[in-house]
Amino acid sequence: MSRAFLFILDSFGIGGAPDAAAFGDEGANTLGHIARHFAEQGLTLQLPVMNGLGLGRAAAMACGSNPLGDAPLSGRWGAAVEVSKGKDTITGHWEIAGVPVPFAWHYYPDHDPAFPPDLLEAIVARAQVPGLLSLRHASGTQVIQDFGVEHIRTGKPIMYTSADSVIQFAAHEQHFGLERLYALCRVARELTYDIKVGRIIARPFIGESPADFTRTGNRKDFAITPPSPTLLQLACDQGRQVIAVGKIGDIYAHVGTGEEVKVHGNAAMMEKVISLMPDVADGGLLMTNFVDFDTNHGHRRDIMGYGRLLEAFDRSLPRVLAALRPGDVLILTADHGNDPSWRGTDHTREQVPVLVAGPGMVPGSLGQRHSFADMGQSLARHLGLPALTSGTSFF
Repeated sequence: MSRAFLFILDSFGIGGAPDAAAFGDEGANTLGHIARHFAEQGLTLQLPVMNGLGLGRAAAMACGSNPLGDAPLSGRWGAAVEVSKGKDTITGHWEIAGVPVPFAWHYYPDHDPAFPPDLLEAIVARAQVPGLLSLRHASGTQVIQDFGVEHIRTGKPIMYTSADSVIQFAAHEQHFGLERLYALCRVARELTYDIKVGRIIARPFIGESPADFTRTGNRKDFAITPPSPTLLQLACDQGRQVIAVGKIGDIYAHVGTGEEVKVHGNAAMMEKVISLMPDVADGGLLMTNFVDFDTNHGHRRDIMGYGRLLEAFDRSLPRVLAALRPGDVLILTADHGNDPSWRGTDHTREQVPVLVAGPGMVPGSLGQRHSFADMGQSLARHLGLPALTSGTSFF
């Protein structure tokens, strides 16, 4: 029996979703535009390990252009199109795990306020807070700069949304209280479950002024339960070891996520994953999400920072590959795009890379994958699990 490792590079799109125009994202290309920006600065984006696994060829499959150049190949590669109608974290992750989203999420309009009065009144009453601040589409870092002082003074939590199906609450860990923030989010989760708001997110921060307000690693997501068994749930049901590192547990509403390991930051995440790999049992699954690409650089439209983080991730991969045993499979992919050169601050509708590595793997193309669910179905077959209800295996 062999093991499986599924790494999500949060927001690492490679361009060219066929329906991107319907999302206002025609022309978005996270990898391509980062590589172009580096070239414009007289630099070369250095991703030799992922390019050796086929990243450049996957990009060419998605958008017709390889921004990384040819490289000797050691893995299998493809590009995957999302069938679910969304470009958010939950939608992408569920589909990767074999469960395309079968319904439409509820979104809040870019108005001021964005939320209906009856929802606001119910949250204030049930959570017993003196009121709510912001109430609009906002950047998570900017909103605490704008409202953090007033929040500390009044005790009113900061409530905001984005183009995703999400409500976020920012509150100070000490002045408001972390557990109180989580309780507030549970209230909002209960009030919005039936209308299918994808996530309620607690965004705690510390500091005493806009100069030093900083979000902490105690973020917590309250997600809707997947409507059918995911790859992780199937593995748990078969008595397999499942390790969910980072925010994976939150994304799948803690259903089938096995041992949940909380880590904050890409570098710490990678060190933790590498330390855990020897302990993954035969037939086990480890899944993690490297969120910093999205949170720290995609949404903030920091092209150079995104590229430098990709380079750091690539430099760490040889240690991951060295920890793989005969029969193991590693898949590197993404849940959506977030082109840091794009207008606005939201995710972009893109294809994602599917890079597959393992000891002795024969290099080759996986072709164009017509659903992210092909990855979940492939890992189910690799692990000898029952077939998922969606997806076509490439093994």
